[in-house]
Amino acid sequence: MTIREELEARERQFLAPQAALSAATRGRVRPEPEDDMRPAFQHDRDRIIHCKAFRRLKHKTQVFFSPEGDHYRTRLTHTLEVSQIARTIAKSLHLNEDLTEAIALGHDLGHTPFGHWGERVLNDLMPGGFAHTAQSIRVVDLLERDGQGLNLTWEVRNGIAHHSKGKSGSPTGDDLAATLEGQSIRVSDLVAYVNHDTDDAIRAGLLVEESLPASAVERLGRSPSERIGRMVHDVVLTTRQAGLDRIRMSDEVLSATLELRAFLFGAVYEKGVSASEFKKATDILGLLWQKVHDRPGEFLERRTIERDGIDAAARDFLAGMTDRYAVGLFERLFIPRPWVVAAGAWQRD
Repeated sequence: MTIREELEARERQFLAPQAALSAATRGRVRPEPEDDMRPAFQHDRDRIIHCKAFRRLKHKTQVFFSPEGDHYRTRLTHTLEVSQIARTIAKSLHLNEDLTEAIALGHDLGHTPFGHWGERVLNDLMPGGFAHTAQSIRVVDLLERDGQGLNLTWEVRNGIAHHSKGKSGSPTGDDLAATLEGQSIRVSDLVAYVNHDTDDAIRAGLLVEESLPASAVERLGRSPSERIGRMVHDVVLTTRQAGLDRIRMSDEVLSATLELRAFLFGAVYEKGVSASEFKKATDILGLLWQKVHDRPGEFLERRTIERDGIDAAARDFLAGMTDRYAVGLFERLFIPRPWVVAAGAWQRD
């Protein structure tokens, strides 16, 4: 028996009947020999955490564009917080933690620079629209490994594809992931961002604790840690009481969570200093979109153009950018550089 087979046997022994088992995966996009040591979902987790798109998350916006402070969240730290919350839920429900972590680490790989403002711009520019969930699947299926993709299991891909909560923000609505592990990412994503975005907004001086909706604070807690603890505890107990038919949140806690989310959209995401700066930043994407269409041979993948068209190639290029790469490329293409006199001749600085 290999180490992988020992670990798969341990899953069968200790995980809940509703959990996804590594040995029972529906398989990969392309069949391949299994690793002797790592079960399938753990292998997927490792592939995600070592890929280029994951590393770029450290320079992609969560809420505040290019923050100067050391303690503001980025898309990477958001991803890690989602993973931690989801693993807590999975451990408490005896679900597969490797699958849960793999989905959590991969759920935002296709996110644009400049956060959801960047996503809106690409949605307007791209014929047929743009969604970071679909782009995340494109990253793991096609764009990583020089066009070979990561060849992930069906369960991980399904969880990534169904993590978005839609306009309502509800993590318990329609279009749920097929596994409980995948469903846990949707609720963990909501729990993470409504709390850490509130914390960052207060740190930035855009909010004060007293401005948060009183009814939500009363039901969830006065600090981010209290609120996260209340939400996670509620998810675990409510899901267990319902027999693990799906990941659930009680009506009381869900309504308070969505109230806090709605408050953030009105007070932070959609207006104020952060929104005005993002409107400037996202204009960058519109101009870069035009420029790469004018000069595709310089910027875009030829094979993508030939296979999927120039719009798809431009979408892949812009969505994969970090904030600072997008700004740097914009400066190089659109901002004149100064000229200086040196050794009796004009030279570029």
